[in-house]
Amino acid sequence: MAGKASPAQRRASLGDLGLRAEGGLQAVVTGLAVDSREVDAGYLFAALPGSRVHGAEFAVTAIERGASAILTDAEGAARLRTKAHAAGIALVVAEDPRQTLANAAALWFGAQPATAVAVTGTNGKTSVATFCRQIWEDMGEKAVNIGTTGVEGAWTYALRHTTPEPITLHRVMAEAAKAGVTHMAMEASSHGLDQRRLDGVQLAAAAFTNFTQDHLDYHQTFDAYFAAKMGLFTRVLPPEGTAIVNLDDPRGAEVAEIARAAGHPVITVGHDVAADLCLAGQHFDATGQTLRLVYKGKPWVVRLKLVGGFQASNVAVAAALAIGAGSDPDEVFHALARLSTVRGRMQLAATRKNGAAVYVDYAHTPDAVETALKAIRPHVLGRIIAIVGAGGDRDRGKRPLMGAAAARNADHVIVTDDNPRSEDPASIRAAVMAGAMDAGTEARIEEVGDRAKAILIGVDALGPGDALLICGKGHESGQIIGDQTLPFDDAEQASIAVAALEGTI
Repeated sequence: MAGKASPAQRRASLGDLGLRAEGGLQAVVTGLAVDSREVDAGYLFAALPGSRVHGAEFAVTAIERGASAILTDAEGAARLRTKAHAAGIALVVAEDPRQTLANAAALWFGAQPATAVAVTGTNGKTSVATFCRQIWEDMGEKAVNIGTTGVEGAWTYALRHTTPEPITLHRVMAEAAKAGVTHMAMEASSHGLDQRRLDGVQLAAAAFTNFTQDHLDYHQTFDAYFAAKMGLFTRVLPPEGTAIVNLDDPRGAEVAEIARAAGHPVITVGHDVAADLCLAGQHFDATGQTLRLVYKGKPWVVRLKLVGGFQASNVAVAAALAIGAGSDPDEVFHALARLSTVRGRMQLAATRKNGAAVYVDYAHTPDAVETALKAIRPHVLGRIIAIVGAGGDRDRGKRPLMGAAAARNADHVIVTDDNPRSEDPASIRAAVMAGAMDAGTEARIEEVGDRAKAILIGVDALGPGDALLICGKGHESGQIIGDQTLPFDDAEQASIAVAALEGTI
């Protein structure tokens, strides 16, 4: 997406954007673009290296459309130098063009919400960012959260990626700030961090939730995946920014040391009494839970209207983020009782007349499935039924692990389609089924390919005191089959299934 500037930002020199062209060639920049089809007269086109194709392949189109400058790496420059010089176009060569673009975008758009925080981790990012926004809103601040669910809060905007590319991200932040938004909590995905999309964002604090298997199709190794996430603390968060670390995660202590080594003050969170913000007690009931929190020696008792034990950790991390960014601790802890469920995250979607509940959760990794099912167990008197699947064209290694996680923690498992994308849905289900069957549990395991039918069967099986957890798609409103995205909402399907079985439609 191109960066359409406000009138006061229509023109800038390369120097204004922190850039220098080969040979000292000057250029007036009127906009930024990473898509050559969106280049207009005077634009800076970023020809970035890609996993499949180098952006230099599209530079001819950018030149034809009137680009005044091209930002690229050494490989791109070797391909473009002759064409660029012949056209009188300034060529900016950077060792890390993605980071350079992010910093240039920050200078181009300028304005950002005054207080910004970010959260990384395999699971919990959306919940933490949303809870942080809700805490600020309760305190009277104009706040938004940015991530998987788009931009939500005092100003809204739809996004295609959890962490947008930097031109889009900085444009969105500038527009939010113009709309009066003063506080922003954003998700920092491993892809976004690896591709330098967050560079240039002025953060007051950053948090780590957990680290488990996901995205190995992109990062290839656990070490590379972990290193990408740590970029939030070693590169993006300024030294004076506060790091919030969940010590309950096995790698939490390591993350805390990495953050301290980078010069950050650290607030630790966890059940250990040594944590700065300690989850000292937790009591579950049918519709929520009560927490005893201790921060700097002062205890707080808070009732959350949230189901799922892991939600306590997400809430604690969000509270620490708000405190780390400068909010008053007393006001933060007072706000927790008024937090509401995040869309698609342990969301109560429907309830049967017999009292059985249907929940929807975005759990789409082995750890997330296991965590969600374990978290819901204390709230359920009867059986737990789990619907689980796995996405196509993604990390294949996690598929049997997801099936096993469901079989170990549910009484009845229904394996169905998630977003098969270009893959054969049956082969994906077979991998999930294999893991479930090999888990060696007494759980009932069945395969139902059609997701709507699987939800109907799961709802129909609910007896008094039972609960159904529909894993995988959470807030998503579509199912990707082949190259089509068909309308499909798990919460809506659950409501339809309950209404059909109860005879109310």
